[in-house]
Amino acid sequence: MTINSLLQSFRFMEVTLGLERIQALLESLDNPHHCLPIIHVGGTNGKGSVCAYLSSTLTEAGYRVGRYTSPHLVDPTERICINNQPISETDFERIIIKIKSLSHSYENRPSLFEALTATALVYFAQKRVEIAVIEVGLGGRLDATNVWNNPLVTVITSISREHWQILGPTLADIAYEKGGILKPKCPAVIGQLPLEAEMVIRARIKALNCPSLWVKPAIAIKKNWGQYQDTSYYLPLLGKVQLMNSALAIAALKILQKKGWKIPLATIQKGIKNTQWLGRLHWTKWRDVSILIDGAHNGAAATALRDYVNTLNKPITWVMGILSTKDHDRIFEALLRPQDNLYLVPVPDHQTANPEDLALLANKICSQLSDIQIFSDVFKALDRAVDDFEHTIILCGSLYLIGYFLKITSAMSHVDKIE
Repeated sequence: MTINSLLQSFRFMEVTLGLERIQALLESLDNPHHCLPIIHVGGTNGKGSVCAYLSSTLTEAGYRVGRYTSPHLVDPTERICINNQPISETDFERIIIKIKSLSHSYENRPSLFEALTATALVYFAQKRVEIAVIEVGLGGRLDATNVWNNPLVTVITSISREHWQILGPTLADIAYEKGGILKPKCPAVIGQLPLEAEMVIRARIKALNCPSLWVKPAIAIKKNWGQYQDTSYYLPLLGKVQLMNSALAIAALKILQKKGWKIPLATIQKGIKNTQWLGRLHWTKWRDVSILIDGAHNGAAATALRDYVNTLNKPITWVMGILSTKDHDRIFEALLRPQDNLYLVPVPDHQTANPEDLALLANKICSQLSDIQIFSDVFKALDRAVDDFEHTIILCGSLYLIGYFLKITSAMSHVDKIE
């Protein structure tokens, strides 16, 4: 059986936030997480980049480092890594088959994310990782990753309006859920938050007596270089937002240093420099033309993308697909400018927004777009886009769309090599 076929039985379980099922599942697996020291990373945007910086640097320091992130772009094995190497298909299948065997009835079967989380924790325990970097899936308080009472460090990267249908309509509601990963007397590293969210997080930190560090972005000292406190370093990931994400990671690493972890300054610099995180402000090629790909799946992420795009000083051809559950207005308001082109496509195999509806909304928000077209497939849209040499092409709107693009282009590249 393939990994995807094994996971299929978990896909139909209703995604309900809560810890009862994951705790029962981990109990039946001998609580693999009890032996894992972790850094727990939550927030709206920036979680993945912070996890990538942390795991790269701790690997460089010589530790055996687990990393669990979501979603994956191409293959589920990407979510579960040790020293930046994905879990093997053999190990993945072995563990997921065991988890499936523990689900004696349909009613007690874990959700897909719960099954993946348990797979990661079992794998990390079996491979005796020395530290694990764990990214929250959704929210925090009731997320399946929130099963530790004493993380080494907890990081909250940012808070903005995302998944409000589940987490609550206001920033205070969302902050309450995300702040649920903070634990009594455990160090907290917090990014810059809107005041409404900051007040909620500060209150929880005070109630739990958490040592806290509120981080300001690193300073840009020259192109692609940042400095946070006494640490200057090359930034391999693009965008002004990485000044904050890298600073959050370094702040967490400095807390580990104080706890006795051996992470020299030169190791931090090299670890940050060697960090890779695909699909986020990532230049690649389509038909030998450079294109930029990025998730930009909510208003804050779209604003970060626009900040980078403004440095390019060219009109844009946007190739976009967005999920129906996302805040379409805010994404368009952040991204679209007069003289841009907008090519709208569906997001394959997911709950996609209707491109026709998006076209009407986009025209309302930015009536001076040069062109709005609808395509049935992202590659047809890209084929049309590369004919226009005056515009920069950006594929964005959903990490699932980015993953689909990378999966197909990787397969095409493999075929070309065989031929």
